[in-house]
Amino acid sequence: MSRKPVVALVADRKMLGAHPFHCVGHKYIDAVVGGAGCHAILLPAFGDRLDLEQTLEMVDGLLLTGSVSMVEPRHYGGPLLPEGQTLDTDRDATTLPLIRAAVARGVPLFAICRGFQEMNVAYGGSLLQKVHETPGMLDHREDEAADLDIQYGPAHPVRFPEGGLVERLTGLREYSVNSIHNQGVERLGAGLVAEAVAPDGLVEAFSVGNASGFTLATQWHPEWKYADNPLSTALFAAFGEACRRHQAAR
Repeated sequence: MSRKPVVALVADRKMLGAHPFHCVGHKYIDAVVGGAGCHAILLPAFGDRLDLEQTLEMVDGLLLTGSVSMVEPRHYGGPLLPEGQTLDTDRDATTLPLIRAAVARGVPLFAICRGFQEMNVAYGGSLLQKVHETPGMLDHREDEAADLDIQYGPAHPVRFPEGGLVERLTGLREYSVNSIHNQGVERLGAGLVAEAVAPDGLVEAFSVGNASGFTLATQWHPEWKYADNPLSTALFAAFGEACRRHQAAR
């Protein structure tokens, strides 16, 4: 039996009781295993204690997940975070250098929500901390009192540029996606290419323009019930295929 490609999911560092844990949500792991058809491993948020070269020699793909934590504003010259929003400086210290190193090596990279924001910051972009308070922008937050199926249900359409990565992978020019974020792209990072745009003009997906391998970042959550969503199914299948090509090249 042939071995499945190995995809590493970068963990959050969280305090559970009195002890720190490295955690990844089940839905992301499930989407990598079931949607991309890959073998999933969890990568601890060890910052500069993580050997980037050894890590990237071992894996065939990377997934950057969503999280309740925010990217520390000093990484993009932003103001202090509003009260009540959490940081994960260990994850920042892990992902920001890992992103550029992975893309430079052609390692397939799929980034979701916080991962999308990390990737923008890694390429010199900046973030709006309260999209809903920005003139002309929609409220992209979920209703926290609603059931999960409603929170993660379709919230607004996004447009995919003709000839762009998502349009090539799916044949779609528009699709309704979920919306579970209060931060978003203010300035797109250098060399990044918008792949989806919300009705208010907010960039909701991008790729790295000169990347030799698969790169895609989405602000929405394609991992949520991926098997029931044609867009999500196509994106994870494309990511898995890119990981298999990278494995074969290695």
